Amino acid sequence: MKTYRTRGLLLFVSVAAMAVLARAQDVALFEKRTTVKILDNGLTVVICERHEAPVFSFFIHVDVGADREYPGITGLAHMFEHMAFKGTDKIGTKNWPAEKAALAKVDETYDAYDRARRREFDRDERKVAELKKAWEAAMEDAQKYVKAHEFDTIVEENGGAGMNAFTDSEETGYFYSFPSNRVELWAYLESERFLHPVMREFYKERDVVYEERRMRTDSNPNGRLFEQFLGAAFIAHPYGRPVVGWPSDLQTFSARDARAFFDKYYVAPDIVVAVVGDVKTAEVLPIVEKYFGRLPKRPKPEPLVTVEPPQRSEREVVVYDTAQPLYIEGYHKPSARDAQHEPVFDALQDLMSNGRTSRLYRSLVRDKKIAAFAGGFNDFPGNKYPDLFVFFAVPTPGHTPEELRDAIHVEIDRLKNEDITDEELKMIKTRVKADLLRTLGDNSGLAMQFAMAQSLFGDWREFFKEVNRIQNVTKADIRQAANQTFVESNRVVGMIKPPQPVGGKEGK
Repeated sequence: MKTYRTRGLLLFVSVAAMAVLARAQDVALFEKRTTVKILDNGLTVVICERHEAPVFSFFIHVDVGADREYPGITGLAHMFEHMAFKGTDKIGTKNWPAEKAALAKVDETYDAYDRARRREFDRDERKVAELKKAWEAAMEDAQKYVKAHEFDTIVEENGGAGMNAFTDSEETGYFYSFPSNRVELWAYLESERFLHPVMREFYKERDVVYEERRMRTDSNPNGRLFEQFLGAAFIAHPYGRPVVGWPSDLQTFSARDARAFFDKYYVAPDIVVAVVGDVKTAEVLPIVEKYFGRLPKRPKPEPLVTVEPPQRSEREVVVYDTAQPLYIEGYHKPSARDAQHEPVFDALQDLMSNGRTSRLYRSLVRDKKIAAFAGGFNDFPGNKYPDLFVFFAVPTPGHTPEELRDAIHVEIDRLKNEDITDEELKMIKTRVKADLLRTLGDNSGLAMQFAMAQSLFGDWREFFKEVNRIQNVTKADIRQAANQTFVESNRVVGMIKPPQPVGGKEGK
C-alpha cells in the first residue's frame, strides 16, 4: 500500500500533466468552480467542484521528502509516510494511556541499547545483548495494545478506494477517493493522523522498509545503478541520496527521530489539501477549516540552501552484473520553476521518446534494431530543484551499452546541428495537448496536479499556463537548449554490463 518512488519514470506522466494545453475558456471554467483558501495556520486548501458522479478525491501534498534529510536519518521521510498509516491516539489502539506508557518504555530501552551497541571502545557484548532483549520485550508489550490496520479498515468500510501514498526526493503525498457523503469523516481521519501521529510499531515497520530497500535496490541491478548514477550526478545536493535511505541509517534512526522530523517539517504552511469531485465548496470549506484548522501554527522551515555546483567533467558509473544490460545518461538542467527553459525540455522529452514516432524509437529500435526500448525523460529525480534530463535504452541481444551510447549521441548531435522540422514541432504540440487533456478525466489526477502546482508555483493555474509556454517553444529554442545542456562536461553516464572475465579484459 505504501511506497516510495524513483520519480523520473512517474514524472514522464505526472510532471507532463503540468503542461496541460487548455483553451482560455477551460481555464475560466475551472476558475469558476475552484476555490483556494489559506487557513489561519497557513495550510492551503484547493477545492474544485465536479458533479459528474457522487464521489470525490483528495490529495494532500506535504512539501518535504528526502531533500531535508542528512546523514544518519536518510530514509526518515519515507519512514514517516509509513507511520501515517499506523493510526492515532484514537485509531489503532485498544488502550491509549497504557499504550502510550508502553511506547515510552520502547523509546527508553531502544535508546539504552543503541548507545551501548554504538560504543567504539570497551563495548560489552553481553550488556548489548541484555539491552537488546529488554528492548524487544518492551516492543512485545506495546504490541498488545495495537489494533492493526484500523485506519485502513475505516476507510475501506466507508467506501474508500485507491488509498495510497508516496515519498520522493522532495515531497510526500497521501490520497484516496471517498463517496461524497463521507467528507466529514475524511476530514477527521486525515487531520487526525497529522494532528496526533503515533510512532506505533515503528521498529517493526523499520524492518519492513529495510527489506523494501533490499528488494528494490540491493538485490536489483537497476536499483543499484540508479542509486549510483544519482550519487555521481549530485555530489552536494540531496538528490544524490536514496529516498529509501542508506542501510546503516535504516538500522539506526529511532522513533524519536521520526517524531522530531514530523514536528519540524509537517507544518501547516507546507501542506496543500486539494479536494476534487462532487462537493459543494460552501459546505466543504467549513468542514475543512474545522478539522485541518486544528493543526498547530508552526513556522515554515527555512528553504534548502545547498545548490549543486556546476559539473566540470563527465562522470561514469558501471554496474557489472549478469542482468539485462542498460544504458543511461543524464545532463544537469534548470528546475521546473524556470519558466523560460522548462517548456523546452518538456518538448524535447516528447520529441525524443513519445511513442513509435519519437526519434529514439525510430533510430535505435525500428531502424538500427539495437535497442528493445529507448527514450528520455525530463525532471529526474525531481523538479523542485535543478535536476536532470535523462536518456536511456535497453539493448537487444548481441548489442552493448556502448552501441546505445553512440547511437544516442548521433541523435543528440542532430538536435545540436539541425533544427527539428516544422512537422515535428507541430506534432509535439498536438501530442502534448492530446496526451495531457486525457489526464483531466479523473478527479484523482486533477487533485494531485492541483496540489502539486499550488505547492510548487503557489498557484494551481500554473497547471494550465505551462501549456501556453510549450505552444510558444520554437525550433531555435530546442536547438539552443541542446547545445547548452547536452555537452560532455555536463554528462553523467550509467551502465549495466556483463561481468569482466577474471584476469582479462572485458569482453565485447
